[in-house]
Amino acid sequence: MTNKNFEISLKRLEEIATEMEDNQITIENCLKLYKEGIEEAIFCNNFLKDVEQQVYILQKETNDILKIDSFNDMEDN
Repeated sequence: MTNKNFEISLKRLEEIATEMEDNQITIENCLKLYKEGIEEAIFCNNFLKDVEQQVYILQKETNDILKIDSFNDMEDN
């Protein structure tokens, strides 16, 4: 398992895009960079999906707690 970091991967994607815009790059290097870019993009996409899922879970837990607390407050009155 690799210790990848979202910010590092995103920065690398930006570097790859810059390198691919260079008119002096060979088609072989362009293909190599393209493949690397796809891998970085997949990592970033999966990372963001995971974060989104975690936020969703936290929001649901928070909403459930707040609903329970609100209901309990009503019972006390």
